[in-house]
This record gives sequence, C-alpha cells and structure tokens, in this order.
Amino acid sequence: MAGKVSPLAPARMADLPPIDGVRLAAAEAGIRYKGRKDVLLAVFDEGARVAGVFTRSRCPSAPVEWCRDRLPGGSARALVVNSGNANAFTGRKGRDAVAETARIAAEAVGCSPDEVFLASTGVIGEPLDPAPFGRVLKGLSGDAAADAYEAASLAIMTTDTFPKRATRRIEIGGTPVTINGIAKGAGMIAPDMATMLAFVFTDAAIATKALQQALAEAVGRTFNAITVDGDTSTSDTLMAFATGRAGNAEIRGGDDLAAFGDALEDLLRELAQMVVRDGEGATKFITVDVAGAVSDASAHRIALSIANSPLVKTAIAGEDANWGRVVMAVGKAGEEADRDRLSIAFGDITVATEGERAPSYDEAEMSAYMKGEAIRIGVDLGLGAGKATVWTCDLTHAYVSINADYRS
Repeated sequence: MAGKVSPLAPARMADLPPIDGVRLAAAEAGIRYKGRKDVLLAVFDEGARVAGVFTRSRCPSAPVEWCRDRLPGGSARALVVNSGNANAFTGRKGRDAVAETARIAAEAVGCSPDEVFLASTGVIGEPLDPAPFGRVLKGLSGDAAADAYEAASLAIMTTDTFPKRATRRIEIGGTPVTINGIAKGAGMIAPDMATMLAFVFTDAAIATKALQQALAEAVGRTFNAITVDGDTSTSDTLMAFATGRAGNAEIRGGDDLAAFGDALEDLLRELAQMVVRDGEGATKFITVDVAGAVSDASAHRIALSIANSPLVKTAIAGEDANWGRVVMAVGKAGEEADRDRLSIAFGDITVATEGERAPSYDEAEMSAYMKGEAIRIGVDLGLGAGKATVWTCDLTHAYVSINADYRS
C-alpha cells in the first residue's frame, strides 16, 4: 500500500453490515509485505451459491484457472485471497501451490477442496510458497467474524492507497436483502470480463444461474468500463457469493432478478469508480462520454481509445484541454467516424464542432475548468444512436515512479 492516500479518494468509506452466513478474517502471513495483513479468509455456511467472471488474458494466473474449473459446481464454503504475489506464470509450482492452499483451507473450514475458491494479486512470475497459508488459515477460521469487512478490504491491497468497500440494501418480494462488496486495484487496470480482484457477498436466496447472469450483465457497464493504464491483469477476478439466508423467495428471473441486478450493478459501478480514483499517481478523475456512434459497441471502443491514450491522459494531468489529442484518439480507434460531423466538449464547454475549433472557444474559461479534479470529455460523432461511458484517470510522473520501483 502506498503511503499517501489518493487525492481522489472518497471522503468517507462505507461501513458494511454483517451478512448472515458470511464470516471473514485477515492475517499477516509475510508473503511479501511486512507489518500488514496480506491473507483474507471468507467462510460461508453450507448452501452458499457462487458465480464469477475472470480475465480473458491468455496468460491467466493459477488461481484463475482453479476457480474457473470449480465454478460449475455452484457451491462455495471458503474464499482465500492473498496480496503480494499473483501466482501467475509460475507453471507447475503455481498449480501445486493452489492445490495445497485449497487443501489447507478445506481442512481448516471443514469442506471439500473443490468448495474453496482462491485469488492472488501482486508480483507476476514469482513462485508462491503455500507454507504461510498453513500457518494462518486454521486460526483465521476460528477468528472469522461477520463484521470484519474493514480488515478484509485492507488485506487484499497492493499499490492501493485506500480500501474499497460498498453496500446496498433492497427489498425482494417485501424481504430485505443486503449486498456487500470489496475490491482492490490501482494499476494494471483495463479489465476484460472482470476486475482486478472484487468480491461480492449477499444474503439473497438466488439460483446459481440467475446470480451468474446478473454478475455477467453488470460487468460490461461497470468494471469493463474503466481503465487506468490499458493493461489487463493476468489475475482479474470478480466473484459473488450468495448465502440464501435473507428468507426471500428464491430469485430465478423476472422482476426480482431485475431488481437484484440493478442493485448489484450500482454497487459494482461504485467499486469500479473507486479503482479509477485510486489509479496509480492519479490526480484527475475522468469521465469519457461518447454519443452519436453507429452502435453502442463502437462507442465503447472509441471511448476506450480516448481513455487509454497516454497523450490524452498526460494532457489532462498538465491541465491542458488539448482536444486535438481527443480527435487523434477517435481517429485511431478503427471505428466509423466522420471528421466533419465530430464535436468535442470538456465539461459543458464545446471546444470543437463540425471539424474545427468552436467559434465560442475561450482559453481562459477552459483553463479554469481543467484545474478541477473531475473532468468530463464529451464526444458526439453525429452518426447514429450508439453511446457509451468509460471512466479513467490522468497519467502522471508518479505512475512511472510507482511502477519503475514496484519490484525494488
């Protein structure tokens, strides 16, 4: 964890309420960091359902492969997460470490290894020794408590400067249902199917298939709509665990699934935006709105082209409304565009329209807007009804320093 908290951090972090059937604990196992908790154990009562989405990287971590293989089983009794070592690109040693960790956790909790799910984050290419898990997991199982979300969110951090937590409460058929979520991430952020690491816990009674559907649908407009540096992690993992203890009639579809899905998407959006606000070295939170594209998919690709452009991001870091770089990013996206129909705005200020600088453009007004922490880039292609929103942050000298020194 970096010493200085991001200037974009929320003023207040949510206190997450207990969820019946979920207990958590964290410990300092010394995997990489000294003097901080780096292992999380979540324990679920029997009957908990599980869903997940994972990185599309062709070089996934060993824990991602383990979880993918066991997700069809549909049930979960434990989740083990470590920070400091990603257990990625570690070959047979990595696979053996995962299997041994699952065995240790299963013994500590009293379940099958196939009901244990794992996630790791940190340095890629370093073998992960399972011995530290053997030293702490049994104790964590005994210490796990329903109100330990603060410790849990701290234990999964790497270069994060603040923990990320969110909660929602809704009613399903007149029955109160709670959804809690924690996440980590600050760099290597350009999710593809999931996020860096994020975990959702709910007491809703929901069919496994419905939980998977809600999670997969919510990802596209939340974690897959953020980027810090354009790099997709080997370890991206987003999992949801449902204990069914709320007492609602089981959610299978219809209005109940829609209500649950809306609340889940709202929670994931908050967590995803926190990741952007904690982007390594970030000083500006940037919203990229693209409209008038030939399709939503086209708008999304154009928005990502803008959000991932180092030239756009460094200009904003320097508080320079260099809209020419936005034009560049639109043009290179490989999507349908017409220069003479394109308009660009920063906030409510139109800077370019119909293929040239707007007649009303005022440099002093623009400079004042660029000094704010929240910047909106609006692009209208004037071609159709396609639209998309992506969130990102600026690119500063601090990002280079953090990543140049990461393994030092």
